[in-house]
Amino acid sequence: MSGTIFDGLVDYDRDLKPIPALATAWETGPDGLSLTLHLRSGVTWHDGKPFTAADVKWTLENVWTKIHPRNQITFGKVTTVETPDPLTVILRLSQPSPAILSSLNSNGAQVLPKHLYEGTDVLSNPYNNKPVGTGPFVFKEWNRGNHIVLERNPSYWDQGKPYLDKVVFRVLPDAAARAAALEKGEAQYAPLSPVPLRDAARLGALPNLRVATTGYEWLSPWLFADFNVERGPLKDVRVRRALALAIDRAALAKVVWFGFGQPATSPVPSTLTDFHAKDVPAHPFDPKRAEVLLDEAGFKRDANATRFSLDIDYIPYGDDFKRTAEFLKASLRRVGVEANIRSQDTPSYTRRIYGDRDFDIAITWFAAFSDPQVGVTRAYWSASIGKNIPWTNGSGYRNPEVDGLIAAVQGEADAGKRRDLFRRFQQIVLEDLPTLPLLELKFFTVEASNLRHDARGDQVYGTLRDFRFDGPVPGHSRASAN
Repeated sequence: MSGTIFDGLVDYDRDLKPIPALATAWETGPDGLSLTLHLRSGVTWHDGKPFTAADVKWTLENVWTKIHPRNQITFGKVTTVETPDPLTVILRLSQPSPAILSSLNSNGAQVLPKHLYEGTDVLSNPYNNKPVGTGPFVFKEWNRGNHIVLERNPSYWDQGKPYLDKVVFRVLPDAAARAAALEKGEAQYAPLSPVPLRDAARLGALPNLRVATTGYEWLSPWLFADFNVERGPLKDVRVRRALALAIDRAALAKVVWFGFGQPATSPVPSTLTDFHAKDVPAHPFDPKRAEVLLDEAGFKRDANATRFSLDIDYIPYGDDFKRTAEFLKASLRRVGVEANIRSQDTPSYTRRIYGDRDFDIAITWFAAFSDPQVGVTRAYWSASIGKNIPWTNGSGYRNPEVDGLIAAVQGEADAGKRRDLFRRFQQIVLEDLPTLPLLELKFFTVEASNLRHDARGDQVYGTLRDFRFDGPVPGHSRASAN
């Protein structure tokens, strides 16, 4: 919901081009070593304090480049931040950094109010639980485990918006309960594949609902398995390749994900056409070859036909990820590898994978975003290993050449040279296989058929300021929504 409480410096249209938000204009210096942002005048934080360039500078220096999982790389070439006046921010760069403009929305680079965070521990600041933003809706109430209430910002800079008086984010952990709430009109908007995949077509056929796959273009989500390359049999690349050959990704897409995904051949999804490489090592479904590799690695079947056992931890974001773990377990068993599936809550999962590193295989998904530098390379950059920074390098993979390529793409302004660097990056990581790309996911949204909004390319993480209804909202006398 952060995109509803906080505005981004930019939004993204359906073609993923930046459009004005808190920044009304921007320009890159002729040498590519500066980015100047011109901020919107008259914007205030929800507590009435003015939004200024000082907020952007403080957030970049204290949040984005220090504790943000993606932005430590994205803004890594920023050397200084200048604020010549309250409405101008100038980023000085050691090298050109084209990816910055791909990560300036409210999710990619959320600006925090300096006057509420300066001099505090950012991660334990009380305003994390009662956020103060500049966005169209103001935080009102958090009933833990039940709901969060946001109310219309009467001082919002985009005059006349938002259209809704109130938004209630309901906590419904059970997928069947979410489907029922949508079907009955008790909820009107639910993104990120909120219902069992088998129910999507049925709900989309109802007159009061529609199922949409737009608004996810900025995400380019990919599902993958992290192999802990520092532990047990998975230290051997032959074992990792064997496990890849044992998994039928086409069947995974059809049986588990009901077609809301397609087999992935690279960590850079095919939706990123400028960067996706086709001439890369492939690991097609071939269980017989998998058995040969496991034998060659010295892991022969024992008297019980078992070679070794592994633990599988899946991101606890719903039944689809649990069933993915079950599919992998069945696939590995056919080649003599036993797997134990472990479940836990999200904080325990992230600590286990990215902090304690107490796992063998971890199933998760990342957003690749519109530039692999923003969403893909973080899975392979060695500097983040074991620092308990979620959604970074979980495998423990260390390769100086890959680290060098990641550094090089950050500072390369030439589009052709960046493509070549990313092509080499994909070739290496698919040869070493610290992570196994499984699927390119196709998330969907279930929403009321009379809900209207102009879905942008980053809508799933974007603002609700344009949301409105044709006619009454079920169960509400005025324009509020769940």
